[in-house]
Amino acid sequence: MSTSIELLRHGETERGGGFRGSLDDPLTPHGWQQMRNAVGDAGPWDILVSSPLQRCAAFARELAAQHGLPLHLEPNLRELHFGDWEGRSAAELMQGSAEALGLFWADPYGFTPPGGEPLAQFEARVVAAIERLQLRFAGQRLLVICHAGVMRLLLARAQGLARERLLEVVVGHGELLPLELAPPAEPAEDPSTR
Repeated sequence: MSTSIELLRHGETERGGGFRGSLDDPLTPHGWQQMRNAVGDAGPWDILVSSPLQRCAAFARELAAQHGLPLHLEPNLRELHFGDWEGRSAAELMQGSAEALGLFWADPYGFTPPGGEPLAQFEARVVAAIERLQLRFAGQRLLVICHAGVMRLLLARAQGLARERLLEVVVGHGELLPLELAPPAEPAEDPSTR
């Protein structure tokens, strides 16, 4: 039984662009409107799933209340943690960390921002979370409210893109996109439980 998943990126945040990562910025009024516009004629959904960061979860709570839908907060759908780069823009990093930024853009799996989360680790937690959701909510329609990095990763994998092409996937604020995934493998039966 397949699970239908749509991904919604949070809207514009008060602190603007750059590497927001685990920073918990609220949405601007325009960011709220971007998200409301995205879901206007979309759906219906059976379950809402959201990153716990307020730029996602605040809107998810509003939408759940409006439509009487259950809401599941999933901590493993947080954005990539950018370490020392959190809160900084690419323009700022070009001033003193241009070489490191270039390495990250060229090979995000091979270069981790100082103090940041390795992309392979990020991928493992996000993919595991989506597989758990597919199994837990099998046959249902899910709206997953999350971040650009999470969406980029999932969409790149669904499209079969090579790892080095990850940053070619562009996801705008308040963008709603379907995620086409193969059904997850059922967990292997533990022989000791027979």
